[in-house]
Amino acid sequence: MLFSLAPKGNQYVYIFTRFRDIIHSNINAMLDQAEDPEKMIRLIIQEMEETEIEIKASCAGTMAARKTADRNLQTRLQQATEWEKRARLAIEKGREDLAREALMQKHQALEGSAAAESEIAQLEEIISKYRSEISQLEEKLTGAREKQRVLTQRHLQARQRTKAQEQIRKADSHLAIARLERFEQQIDRMEAEADVVNYGKQTSLEKQFMDLERSEQIEAELNDLRSTVQKQPVSTGQS
Repeated sequence: MLFSLAPKGNQYVYIFTRFRDIIHSNINAMLDQAEDPEKMIRLIIQEMEETEIEIKASCAGTMAARKTADRNLQTRLQQATEWEKRARLAIEKGREDLAREALMQKHQALEGSAAAESEIAQLEEIISKYRSEISQLEEKLTGAREKQRVLTQRHLQARQRTKAQEQIRKADSHLAIARLERFEQQIDRMEAEADVVNYGKQTSLEKQFMDLERSEQIEAELNDLRSTVQKQPVSTGQS
């Protein structure tokens, strides 16, 4: 049980103590201190519902006892009326001894009716108290159920926010990777464009050496041509 219990020897005290502890309990403070507020509020509501059932059952039992006491009262009053009629009849017949006995029975019946009236008054007071307790408990229970609804809704929203944040983080991660890949592709494209621009072109130093090599080749070919020409006979112009 979440609340202290009175000795079970007195059922009313037992139930009333549970009711009192529930009504005076600070549910918000209990939930703030609980490791699992949702579980705690379920236990509190269960305790309230069980107490409500017991109070209603006790109230029904008291109402039944009140009806029994009321029937007892009516019976006693009828007995008093009957004994009074018999006392009158005994007087009319000159039997004072019987009239005296009848009046004694009448007074016993009236005493019983007075006791029944006192019992009815006490039972009415208890019934009234039970009804007040039931009303207060139902109000407290309504508040607890509303608290449970809010806690459940907050828990659901928290889980949804957590899930959304995880999705956002995943999206951000994928986006960052995609951006990196695009950046790498841009660099690859720039390097390729640079290679295309320089393709087929030599550096200035390479060009100079190639020019020298070409010049030597030309000079060699020129020398060969001179030698060939010099070896040929000179033409005199005669036929």
